Amino acid sequence: MHPEAYPVVRRMATETGGAVATLIGNTAVLRSLRPEKFVDDRFGLPTVTDILGELEKPGRDPRPAFKTAAFKEGVEKLGDLTAGMVLEGVVTNVAAFGAFVDVGVHQDGLVHVSAMSTSFVSDPREVVKPGDIVKVKVLSVDVDRKRISLTLRLDDEVTADGRPAPRRSGGAGRQGGGEGPRGGQRGEARGASRGDQRGGQRGGQAGGQRGGQQSGGQRGARSGGQSRGQRGSGSAPADGAMADALRRAGLLRD
Repeated sequence: MHPEAYPVVRRMATETGGAVATLIGNTAVLRSLRPEKFVDDRFGLPTVTDILGELEKPGRDPRPAFKTAAFKEGVEKLGDLTAGMVLEGVVTNVAAFGAFVDVGVHQDGLVHVSAMSTSFVSDPREVVKPGDIVKVKVLSVDVDRKRISLTLRLDDEVTADGRPAPRRSGGAGRQGGGEGPRGGQRGEARGASRGDQRGGQRGGQAGGQRGGQQSGGQRGARSGGQSRGQRGSGSAPADGAMADALRRAGLLRD
């Protein structure tokens, strides 16, 4: 409580008929007081309400609880670190290429973006942020250059060069169509099947075109013969009443 608020507290003690010390932590007495009664030109209602709350719970810190990493005992300098050691640390900074973690040796270690998750990470800030408490595994320590390589993947195997061992993928052979005799047989069978299908389609198209041409020729020949027959019958002399009329008109001769 700020010293400027002491006059208000004295007025509260006078109102209750006791000493200031009797107000601290006395919930029943403090809640019986009316805050608006102690409002003046210097202290408004919100300030008086805060004073009563502070007297009811003295020493209360309005800030959230502060958490920190539990550094491993006996690990205080770079020389104390060994590859494969799992430690708890706090993220101090995040960059585009990874995150820096304080593990209690007065030198931050680097978790590269490729060692932050089992899946692809485009932005390290999607995984961690400054102040986060994380567990990391030590991949390598370079005392001379003061460099510490860390990983968030605790199941990573440590290699001689300080890089995470490549993870095995069980589906690579299946996705690639398989290797060895079985894969070759499957590839040949698929190729033959596709070749037969394509050959059948081409053969069917060619046969259809040829059949269409032959059918069209036959139809043309038939229609041509019929047309010629009709023309020929039209030019032959007609018999009956029509022929007699044409002869009279001099248009038809026997």
